[in-house]
Amino acid sequence: MATLTDLPELIFVLSLGTLWLCAWLGANVIGRRHAMSGHEAREEFGVVLAASLTLLGLIIGFSFSMAISRYDQRKTFEEAEANAVGTEYLRAQLLPGSAPEQIRQLLRDYLQQRVLFYETREPAQLSVVDLQTARLQDELWEAVRVAATTLPSANTSLSVSGMNDVLNSQGFTQAAWWNRIPTAAWALMMLIAALCNLMVGYGASRLRSRRVLLFILPLVVSIAFFLIADIDSPRGGMIHVRPQNLMSLAATLH
Repeated sequence: MATLTDLPELIFVLSLGTLWLCAWLGANVIGRRHAMSGHEAREEFGVVLAASLTLLGLIIGFSFSMAISRYDQRKTFEEAEANAVGTEYLRAQLLPGSAPEQIRQLLRDYLQQRVLFYETREPAQLSVVDLQTARLQDELWEAVRVAATTLPSANTSLSVSGMNDVLNSQGFTQAAWWNRIPTAAWALMMLIAALCNLMVGYGASRLRSRRVLLFILPLVVSIAFFLIADIDSPRGGMIHVRPQNLMSLAATLH
């Protein structure tokens, strides 16, 4: 199910509007009603603002690191999945009778569905891909089970083990795609960013160039939020994991 974080463009627009509004309120509402007076008050405010901006930068940095690690994990599991399918395609030769050709054809069809899993963006099409993937997994396991039961041996056990790796690799991939930055982390980032922009607006309430200053921080933070959401979203935005290993394997097997 798609969420707000699967739409990085919308995240950018909403965060930019919200953060700019916070900066404007700090300058034109709070700044006019509660103006700072005295050198000591300005120094204390500067310390609080610097600490808040530092905290915001650290949280954004940690969130970006979390998104990058999840992106790398999806790439790693895509490679592992291609290796598992390729290995089982070779091990199928160890099975007796007509099982090898049957399993190889099923693996070729299975590869097509796995490539579609990475490239599909529409939820309706993804549901069809998931159904086809589950059906092919059942057929693959049944084919290797029947062959191993008919003639148990060390070779058939090796093929069964390889098929188990194929099925497990798909589960690991799905788990990696579900592993996202928690909603609480997004809420914390937005709250701290809103408070920082409120304080920046308050501090710039008496400056002549405050219109430019009130726009810079919201823009920078919104770009950071956009990039984090784009990398963290498996299907939304512009940055995706391409199934290069699966596509290369599919071309080789055909």
